[in-house]
Amino acid sequence: MRSEAIGKLTPKFDLKDGKLVVAHVLVAFIALLIGGIAGLLQTMVKSGTIKLPYNIGYYELLTAHGVLMAIVFTTYFIIGFIYSGVSYTLGGKLLPVVHRMGWAGFSLMTAGTALGVAMVLTGKASVLYTFYAPMKASPYFYIGLALLVVGSWISGWGIFYQYKYWKRTHEGKLSPLFAFMSVVTFLMWQIATIGVAAEVLIQLIPWSFGWVETINVMLSRTLFWYFGHPLVYFWLMPAYMCWYVIIPKIIGGKIYSDALARLSFILLLLFSIPVGFHHQLMEPGISSFWKYLQVILTFMVVVPSLMTAFSLFATFELNGRALGAKGLFGWVKKLPWKDVRFFAPFMGMLIFIPAGAGGLINASNQMNAVVHNTLWVTGHFHLTVATSVALTFFGITYWLLPAVTGRVLTPRMHTLGIIQTIIWCVGMFLMSGAMHIVGLFGAPRRTAFTDYEGSAAAAGWVPYYVFMAIGGTVLFIGVLLMIYNVIALLCAPKGETEYPIAEAMESAEATPAYLDRWRIWITVSILLILFAYTIPLMDMIVNPAPGSKGFITW
Repeated sequence: MRSEAIGKLTPKFDLKDGKLVVAHVLVAFIALLIGGIAGLLQTMVKSGTIKLPYNIGYYELLTAHGVLMAIVFTTYFIIGFIYSGVSYTLGGKLLPVVHRMGWAGFSLMTAGTALGVAMVLTGKASVLYTFYAPMKASPYFYIGLALLVVGSWISGWGIFYQYKYWKRTHEGKLSPLFAFMSVVTFLMWQIATIGVAAEVLIQLIPWSFGWVETINVMLSRTLFWYFGHPLVYFWLMPAYMCWYVIIPKIIGGKIYSDALARLSFILLLLFSIPVGFHHQLMEPGISSFWKYLQVILTFMVVVPSLMTAFSLFATFELNGRALGAKGLFGWVKKLPWKDVRFFAPFMGMLIFIPAGAGGLINASNQMNAVVHNTLWVTGHFHLTVATSVALTFFGITYWLLPAVTGRVLTPRMHTLGIIQTIIWCVGMFLMSGAMHIVGLFGAPRRTAFTDYEGSAAAAGWVPYYVFMAIGGTVLFIGVLLMIYNVIALLCAPKGETEYPIAEAMESAEATPAYLDRWRIWITVSILLILFAYTIPLMDMIVNPAPGSKGFITW
C-alpha cells in the first residue's frame, strides 16, 4: 500500500493526549516482551527440552506469563486505546481534569504492576494468574494487584467524566459510537472488579499478613470468577470496538448499523458478569441450580457475538459489492489483504470462530467435565486472548502509534506487520492446536514436565508437548518482531495519519434513544447480578466450609 493513502487527518490528534496513550502502549509491550520470555521458557520446560538454571521455578514463570500477558498487557493497551478514541471523538482533546486522572491512574497501575511483578520474579508469588487460595503469596503481591485495580478505576472515572461533559454540552445528541462503547466497557470493568477487589482487600491481604489464620476458599474462588469471566469480555470489547468502528473505515466502508452495535454492547454488559459459576462447574459447595442458571446466562453472551459477526460480514459484503464485486464471495477479493491494519484484526476475527466454539464446550457441564483440568482449556484461552484479542491489538498499534505521535505508516512497516501476523498465526496453530488435542487425551494443565513414573499415557503426550514448544518458539519470534515494529513506528517519518473512525450507513435504522439511557442498563445489570449471586454468596458466608491455612509449595 502507498504511504500517501494512509494519510490525511482532520482534525489533528492532540499530541499531549498522545503522550498519555503512548505511555500506556509502551508499558503494555514491555509486559508482552517479559511475559513472552516467560512463556517461551515455560513451553520448553513443559516439553522436557530444558531444565531451568539458577533455581528459577516453572510455576514462577507460569505466574509471570499469565499476569503479564493476561492482565498487564491487556489492561494497559485497552486504557491507552480507549483514551485515544475518547479524546478524538469527544471534543478532540481530553479535559485537563481527565488528563490528570489518566496520568494518576497510570502511575498507580505502574506502581502496583512493578510491586506485583517483583514479587513474582523473586519467587514470592508463584500462585499463577488466578492466585487461587489456599496457595499463598507475599502480601505485597496482593497489594500490587489492588493498586493495579484502583488505578484502572481512576482511569475509568476519567472516561466517564469526559463522556458526561460531552453529553452536557451536546444536549439531545447521540453520543459517538466509540465513546458509547468505551463507557460500556468500563462500566462492566468497574462492576466486575468489585469482586476481585473484595477478595484481595477483605480476604487475601489480611490472610497473607497473618492477621487471620484461615481463608474461606470457596468464597475467594467465587469472588475471583465473578471478576474472571467478565475479564474475558474486558479484553474482547475493545477488539469488538475496533471491528465495529475502525475496520469499516480502513476498508473504505461504513458501519452496518449503529443501533445493532450499541445493542450488542448493552447485551455484553448485562450477560458477561453473572456467569462466573460456569468456571466452577467442577467445584463442590455450589448448588446445581445456581450453576445451571449461570450456564444459561453464559449462553446468552453468544447472542451479541453472533450479532457482531453478522454486522461485520454485512459491512464487508456491502462494501465489496459497492466496489463492483460479483458472485457469492466476490466481495472477499475486494478486502485490503495487504493492509496490516485490516489483515491482523481480520485474522483475529477469523480465529475467534473456533475460539468461541471452544467456549461453548467449556461452559457445558458434561463436556466441561471432560476437558476442565486439561490443556484443552489452556489452548482455548490462547485462541481467545492470545490470538483474537492480541492480533486485533497488534493491528490497532500500526495506525494508533502513528496517529497519536504525528507519524506515518510506511510500506515497509506494512510488510513487516503482515509477516508478524502470519508468524503469530502459525505459532498459535502449532501451540494451541497441540494443546487442544493433547487435552482431549487427558494431559493436565498447570503442571511442569513429568513422566508420571513411566506412565504409558503420559509418554504419549510428549510429542504434543514438543509441538507446543515449537509453536511457543515461533510465537516468541512474533513477539520480538512486534517489539521491533513498535520501536520502528515510534521512529517513523513525520506526517499526519488518520484516526480511522467510521460513520454509519445512511440507510441504517435510526438508533433508539433508550440505548443511551444508562440508568436502565445499569439497573438491569445489577438486578441480574443480585439474582445470580446473592443466595449462593450468602450461603458461602453463613455456612462456610472449614477455612484453610495458607500453603507455600515452592
